[in-house]
Amino acid sequence: MTATQRKDHLDSVAYALLLACCLFWGLQQVMAKATIVEVPPVLQSAVRAVGATLLLMLWCRWRGIALWVSDGSLWAGLLAGALFTFEFACIYLALQNTGAARVTVFLYTSPFWVAALLPLFVRSEQLGRMQWLGLTCAFGAVVFALWGGLHTQGAGRLGDVLALLAGASWGLTTVVIRSTRLARVGAERLLFYQLASSAVVLPLVSLALGESWPAPANLSEFAWASLFLQTAVGAFASYLVWMWMLTRYPAAKMSAFVFLTPVFALIIAALWLKEPITLQMVIALALVAVGMVLVNRR
Repeated sequence: MTATQRKDHLDSVAYALLLACCLFWGLQQVMAKATIVEVPPVLQSAVRAVGATLLLMLWCRWRGIALWVSDGSLWAGLLAGALFTFEFACIYLALQNTGAARVTVFLYTSPFWVAALLPLFVRSEQLGRMQWLGLTCAFGAVVFALWGGLHTQGAGRLGDVLALLAGASWGLTTVVIRSTRLARVGAERLLFYQLASSAVVLPLVSLALGESWPAPANLSEFAWASLFLQTAVGAFASYLVWMWMLTRYPAAKMSAFVFLTPVFALIIAALWLKEPITLQMVIALALVAVGMVLVNRR
């Protein structure tokens, strides 16, 4: 990937892809939480990692893309893979220990890590005052939308800490990708480093934690559908799109869009669980929109 192929702003294609990813990621949070009653959390994450790795390998074979290339990116790829693996272990364990709303709030602190650290390594990722204001506005909107849930849920501190660690890991993964040789690696190989690491490590973590692995025949249709969507759409398709975009668009501005995910999660939960959409939620949506406009000013 050459510098001339990178863009310094988000275009209409980027907006459409980011909105689609954030919408599904909001749905995925709800599905994962609902599936824990049948499939333990780390096992869920392991299944999606193994399945997505196999899908990615088939995709690359069909497209004629080489996954094993000696280009000096191995160590950076292993670091990104380790951070990715740690992130999803924390997310799924957090969902078991606390409410999905709290996990969502703390997980989506990741853009602050990107905005704060990435400019130290990549000068083109520097944000201006108005963009920092937009970032703060968007995060404030998420906290505002979930404020009531934060006070009413009896969530444990362990879940909060795990979600914060997951957010930090996500942000650091983005920093590693943009500030190392991985910035010149294709999206498929970039994702392979991360998925393959998770596919190897997460099943071992699940066994070490003593999680009970249910027999496939005992799973409900919902559990199968959830695992399929988390694997094929969540861990494979949406992350492949995300990795592709990281090699072409400003990472700090992209990361700001993830604040839409918890808002989408609230809307999906309202439709799925018949929870009312309050004035508080509508105001939060407006604040997120304002924040996105400020962050993406050229």
